[in-house]
Amino acid sequence: MESKKTRVRQTFSMSKIENQRTRSVAFSNRRSSLYRMASELVDLFDVDIGMVLFSPANTPFSFFHPTTEAVIEHFLNPNSQLSENTRLDADQARNKVHQLNNHLNAMGKRLEHVEEIEYAQTLVQLSQIEENGERSKWKSIDQLNVDEITTFEAWLSTTVSKINYRLEKLENEALSLKNVPSTS
Repeated sequence: MESKKTRVRQTFSMSKIENQRTRSVAFSNRRSSLYRMASELVDLFDVDIGMVLFSPANTPFSFFHPTTEAVIEHFLNPNSQLSENTRLDADQARNKVHQLNNHLNAMGKRLEHVEEIEYAQTLVQLSQIEENGERSKWKSIDQLNVDEITTFEAWLSTTVSKINYRLEKLENEALSLKNVPSTS
């Protein structure tokens, strides 16, 4: 049995990246990762979080939830209550985030439903092609004219795109299942 080849997580020493372009690209990627992780913390634990980053070009980037004022006020006075306006703004921001997350989840379900319908339609089309005997005309590419080759090429391109998209989606689902912490 052949062993499975997987990418192993590599560790790198923390040192300044000397190449300016490489440093900017690494910053952009890590900034995106930080934003994603901060967003996950907010979703999972309903926490207040704030961070300010400065790029290698001294461009400021920030992420605050629920609002900048709420995070700063809480940081400066951890034991005090938020002012009425700040609390209302924070509640409104939280509600908006929950609404957007619900909308995103609904859109994801719709997309899955559409993909299932497209897959079913593709299966129906393939069965119709088999029933009509049209598949035999695709068996020999040498016998196709220019229009048939163009049609066949478009069909192949669409099919490959759909297969790659589905494969990527399944791989992402598998990765997300691996990364979910166990509750036991």
